[in-house]
Amino acid sequence: MSGDARRGPGQLPQLRLDQLLEELQTRVDAVRGTRDRLHTLLEAVLSVGRQLDLPQVLRRVVETAVVLVDAEYGALGVVGQGDKLSQFLPVGIADDLRAEIGDLPTGHGLLGELIRHPEPLRLAELSEHPASSGFPPHHPPMRSFLGVPIRVRGEVFGNLYMTEKRGGAQFDDEDESVLATLAVAAGVAIENARLYEEARLREVWLEASAEFTAGLLSGMPEARVLETMVDRARQITSADLGVVDLVVEGSAGLRGALALGLGAEAHRGRLVPVEGTLAGSALQAAGLVATPDVSTDPRITYEPTRWAGLGPAVAVPMGARGVLVLARQAGRSVFNETETAPLPGFAGQAALALELAERRRVAEQVTLLEDRDRIARDLHDLAIQRLFATGMTLQSAQRFVEHPQAEERLHRAVDDLDETIKIIRSTIFGLRAHELHAPGSGLRARAARSVEEAVPALGFTPALRMEGLLDTDVPRAVADEALAVLSEALSNVARHAQATRTEVALVVRKEHLTVTVSDNGVGCVADGRRSGLRNLEERAARLAGDLSVGRGPEEGTHLEWTVPLRGLK
Repeated sequence: MSGDARRGPGQLPQLRLDQLLEELQTRVDAVRGTRDRLHTLLEAVLSVGRQLDLPQVLRRVVETAVVLVDAEYGALGVVGQGDKLSQFLPVGIADDLRAEIGDLPTGHGLLGELIRHPEPLRLAELSEHPASSGFPPHHPPMRSFLGVPIRVRGEVFGNLYMTEKRGGAQFDDEDESVLATLAVAAGVAIENARLYEEARLREVWLEASAEFTAGLLSGMPEARVLETMVDRARQITSADLGVVDLVVEGSAGLRGALALGLGAEAHRGRLVPVEGTLAGSALQAAGLVATPDVSTDPRITYEPTRWAGLGPAVAVPMGARGVLVLARQAGRSVFNETETAPLPGFAGQAALALELAERRRVAEQVTLLEDRDRIARDLHDLAIQRLFATGMTLQSAQRFVEHPQAEERLHRAVDDLDETIKIIRSTIFGLRAHELHAPGSGLRARAARSVEEAVPALGFTPALRMEGLLDTDVPRAVADEALAVLSEALSNVARHAQATRTEVALVVRKEHLTVTVSDNGVGCVADGRRSGLRNLEERAARLAGDLSVGRGPEEGTHLEWTVPLRGLK
């Protein structure tokens, strides 16, 4: 007899009941599993939405996605310019293995397929897809694949990539639905984080603008304020190099007034043309100019080697006064719109502050010139007349003096009065020299500016002493040579001396102009390069002068450049 035939009358219903109970239990477990998964998805959405820092949001999204679909590996790729990945955040691969694999993907092969066609993509064997280009050496094997796009305000921000579902299973419809739901929540969280980041950056930029504007209007030297401005801009944008190129009046060129950071020496103090430079492109465009690789940008034809080692860069004009340039090291991410959006306003504020500071200096110069006019009138109308009267009195008294020594002293006193009158007349001429020359064009003002411009390179402010009639007794040609000597000497101190203190003096005495620069650095190097000193010697020789360089009073270097003034006016 068969087994069914041997069963009793009540056994068949009992068997069917057991099967029904087993099936019911399976369905209950499935419902419970779906409920638990939905609960996990809800918690994941809430967790992602709590973050406001964008990098943390992106990391949290990909880590949560891996857990939800039970994948061994996952990644989030951010789409940048040219449909390439600007960021790639992998999960599941150890750091040492990631280092062996090498450069992170940029959007080729299957990853690029999802960029070109931003729709969910699920594969049982990713190597069989036509767009698959294989894996680099040391890359772990991957078969199953699930990818979904992340959209922010309707635009594709990036993609979620999941591979290798655990247990060798395949990603199913439910996995795709869960990942797509997370992608929607991620888009909202990313937008919130970006809005928060934009608001925070605007606040930081406003604080930086207020800081250097207050510095300029309070009388802080322009060079120091520019240094503060560039330093803050580098910090805010995480730039490796910051440069301020100012427009040179009367020429179609720019001067590197300040440069801080990586490769700054190639830009500091350099005169460059407008054509063929990044700064010039920003001036000509009258707006922000950006490039993903400044070292290979076809617009930069003037000395592109100055940008060696640098990659992403941005330049923004500071009104008509100059340009602010920021650059990052090669291989780093490009400047995004969130980072660069406040830059034009920041640069415009800088231009306005510089203009206000310039107007304040002009007003102070006018006041100074008015005071000089008053002093000159008083010296002419009062001091010289009294000295004339005293001299004439002494001369008339000489005939009543019979003692030879007393007569000699009176004669010497009269000569001293004559010399004093000459000095006062020369001083009056100097006080009124603004009638013949533009304000600030004298040797004193130009020397003070040269010393101030050297402060960023030196790292400290040199002590400056000026004596004698520098603006009246020194011809323009000699003043130009002296300023070139001063700039070269301070540049040598900045490059070679390792000094912490420098003293500068310009003195007119006994019809000679002397420029001295002393420092407390390492002193002269016997076998060092002397091209700069040869230039100074040649400048002195052309004016029948002399140059001496030796050990200073503080074991540093003492440079003295002297030229005669007689016959040069």
